[in-house]
Amino acid sequence: MLDHVAGGIPAALDGSPLYREEYGNFINGEWVAGSSGETINLMNPTNGQVLAKIASGNAQDANDAVAAASAALPAWANTSASERQAILFEIGRRLEKRLPDYGMLETLNNGKPITEALYFDLPMAVEQFNLFAGAAFTLQGQVHDRPDALGIVHREPIGVVAQIIPWNIPMLMVATKIAPALAAGCTIVLKPAETVCLSVMEFFEEMKDLIPAGVVNVLNGYGPNVGEALVTHPDVRKVSFTGSRPTAQRIVQYASVNMIPQTMELGGKSANIVCADADIDAAVESAIMTTVFNKGEVCLAGSRLFLNEAIQDEFLEKFKTGLEKIRIGDPTDPTTQLGPQASVMQRDKISSYLELGPQEGATVLTGGGRATGAGLDAGNFIQPTIFTNVTNDMRIAQEEIFGPVTSAITWSDEEEMMRQVNDSVYGLAGGLWTKDLASAHRITKRMQTGTVWVNRYYNLITGMPLGGYKQSGYGREFCHDLLEHYTITKSVVINLQEGKMGIFDQ
Repeated sequence: MLDHVAGGIPAALDGSPLYREEYGNFINGEWVAGSSGETINLMNPTNGQVLAKIASGNAQDANDAVAAASAALPAWANTSASERQAILFEIGRRLEKRLPDYGMLETLNNGKPITEALYFDLPMAVEQFNLFAGAAFTLQGQVHDRPDALGIVHREPIGVVAQIIPWNIPMLMVATKIAPALAAGCTIVLKPAETVCLSVMEFFEEMKDLIPAGVVNVLNGYGPNVGEALVTHPDVRKVSFTGSRPTAQRIVQYASVNMIPQTMELGGKSANIVCADADIDAAVESAIMTTVFNKGEVCLAGSRLFLNEAIQDEFLEKFKTGLEKIRIGDPTDPTTQLGPQASVMQRDKISSYLELGPQEGATVLTGGGRATGAGLDAGNFIQPTIFTNVTNDMRIAQEEIFGPVTSAITWSDEEEMMRQVNDSVYGLAGGLWTKDLASAHRITKRMQTGTVWVNRYYNLITGMPLGGYKQSGYGREFCHDLLEHYTITKSVVINLQEGKMGIFDQ
């Protein structure tokens, strides 16, 4: 299906070009060239071709973006809830209207199968705008009524916020970040991933007549060139980051310069626990999905599969058979189930773990290398892989691979299994498969992780908090609790007693 782009840029639903050949930074409602004049190529991971170019920003561009957000803040912070709600609803409506266009943009630049973009990522993005459109009315203060004083607690926008998003789910990340910040009355400087952001560029091109100038600014460029200047800027009042733990550690250091708060949604090495009484077929389907969904480039993926020894052989046989039937290929083809990894760098990182597993003593049950053949050789394709004979102390069981790789670990004793499940620096998500209600309550209570899905992995419910324990980060997203991260309280006390206090009379 990539033939339709071979001669140039594909067409959008309205017949116009689907995207532009080059994008600058989006500052104060306009696309402006980067100060350096340098650009970064956005690649198609299916065939290695250049799709478009973006500006390679620097500290001056970061300063310009923050200046625009600062100038726009007073007016935006004082808009009514109705005004903000109307804009958020219209963003969601426009996004939903052009779902096929944004799905194709995500797929061309990221490599995710088009069906995943159309039926998972983008509908969830629309839901985020709808969720927080209503939230604009829930920002309320408090009144403390006393005989001698009236206490008023105002809840105000925290100010200009820096938001840094990853390359694996760009449009969903945009929605998750900007929707609550806009609802709260904040202005934004958004830093997308420099490798995958084509859909993000087109999104703000479409919304530039809707979002007031300066309210959302998009800063392109490599993290080392713009990250420190953005996060340490004295006018930035908060940073929200989704990405890797090493990058987060640097951002926390930057944020300490001006003592600004952060929310961090980081990596995971989630446990997917299968008990002896589980629905095996449903659990196998879940394991297949968490292995290949978005090519395994998902921080929530259940990449540590804990199998009770009583069902292990049956499970692994079905799991292997299912993975070997996965259709690998052109991600724009609706029948494709596994596309290419988003970049050469990510492909090579995964390949290094595929080599490491056997060196550590693990066995490759299926997969274990690059996927090759017709239509695959020019792209970043990896075979879906199962490692068996894995122990929890192996690097393949402790480190986030971020690819279509699952490690199977055998268990028989629940106490020891729970110890291993929680023996991880991460604690983002997890799964549990059992028909026993008491076991479900007992095990999920003991899991040190922010989200646990029982008997259906990735069973996301809009409005429920999502975030991690331990080094998976702090703060919660996808829920109204997030509004507290984008607002700050101010206490005002009005005295109701007339006259002097009478304790300092001379």
